Amino acid sequence: MNRRIVGAFATVVLGAGLIAGIGTYVSAAKADTTILDATPAGTLETPQGTLKHYTMDLSIYPDSFFKTSSPHPDWVSYGPSTNFRVPAHSAITFTMKQYDSGEPITNDFFARVAGTMNGTININGKDVTKVDANTIGHTFTVRGLSNGKSNVFINVPMPMVPEDKMSENEGEYINPTIVKFTIITGDAGEYVWNCEFPCGDGTLARFGGPMSSQGFMSGHFIVTDN
Repeated sequence: MNRRIVGAFATVVLGAGLIAGIGTYVSAAKADTTILDATPAGTLETPQGTLKHYTMDLSIYPDSFFKTSSPHPDWVSYGPSTNFRVPAHSAITFTMKQYDSGEPITNDFFARVAGTMNGTININGKDVTKVDANTIGHTFTVRGLSNGKSNVFINVPMPMVPEDKMSENEGEYINPTIVKFTIITGDAGEYVWNCEFPCGDGTLARFGGPMSSQGFMSGHFIVTDN
């Protein structure tokens, strides 16, 4: 089944939030050794005052043909990297292009936005608090403990791209859904993230294959001291 990525804007507080759900196991060893750094973008007015502002652009693809040396080119994947590095105590605006299709999610908790300042994300220009649980493509779910031992939890559901809007050619990506959101990072720490939509193989209730392999649908979210 093909799958793809979306766009949404909102403000997320890293360093506060309830850790919920059962995430895919993410091992300490990094199969994907590349790290994508946030890009400086001046300052941003936030509910927490004026903060340093950074941006990060990601995509979710229905396959891994965009990677020149992928061991599994038919596996769904985030890109260009699955390890992200951002500064602590800063505003980070993400733009995610979701190119994949979808279907009903098994746990509709992950169809709801969690950890955002206003409880919203922005999808194709519209602020929402949740996505139809029957039309989920993927999620971007971050969890862990900061170095200061505060809980971090964020969940951004990504709507599917209709099958008739997708290319039938492998490695060709068109008509993305755009998800934008802004997080306000808290304390430094190395967190894990994963997709909570079961889009892998039959192992572990479809949480096998790309879902349980770093470099595809899981990785590290690194928050560093400035």
